[in-house]
Amino acid sequence: MFRALRRKKQALSQEECEAILKRGETCVLALAGDDGYPYAVPVNYCYVEGKVYIHCAKEGHKIDAVRRDPKASLTIIDCAKVLPEEYSTHYQSVIAFGRMRILEEEGEMRRAIEAFSLRHSPKVPEDERERVIARWMPSVAVIEFTPEYVSGKRSRY
Repeated sequence: MFRALRRKKQALSQEECEAILKRGETCVLALAGDDGYPYAVPVNYCYVEGKVYIHCAKEGHKIDAVRRDPKASLTIIDCAKVLPEEYSTHYQSVIAFGRMRILEEEGEMRRAIEAFSLRHSPKVPEDERERVIARWMPSVAVIEFTPEYVSGKRSRY
């Protein structure tokens, strides 16, 4: 169903892919957008226990696209350094294909937002984090991405 990586010598192991998923800060989420156009948008994310969590507004292009078609892909670029003298780029990236699910249950949403908060703002005191989460909860949607196929690739350098 998913295409195998053509340049197998450049393939990352599943462990390397997971490490990139864990340490990455931004991914590009690709969805089926309006009128058949692809919709690819950079988003912050959190990777927890094999799932990717993304937050967004309760209304908008992203949430509409997920409701219309839960299939998605995401790409994380771990490093990309242009090597002008070699007419090349040193890179390492991961692409994942899977399905999105809008979290509906408040406990699931809270756990995802807490994980997101801890990941992106680990030094914020717990009471402040709780205040921010309480303020976000009524206005935020949380989407869970479950990978079905993950592959990674690096340059030959």
